Amino acid sequence: MYFKRLEELRIDHDMTQQDVADLLGCQREVYRRYEKGTRTIPVDFLIKLADHYKVSVDYILERE
Repeated sequence: MYFKRLEELRIDHDMTQQDVADLLGCQREVYRRYEKGTRTIPVDFLIKLADHYKVSVDYILERE
């Protein structure tokens, strides 16, 4: 599933895909697939990103 806010948040925080991949402890290509929606992002990664960006998981999932 594609969540456009993953990319928007990353760009708004002046981070590269590699920066986010390092934060999550995964490879850049894996994170790129999460961002593009070709791979499902794990819940624990969503929580970590929400905490990092100081937003809710619902915001990332566009459920607000």
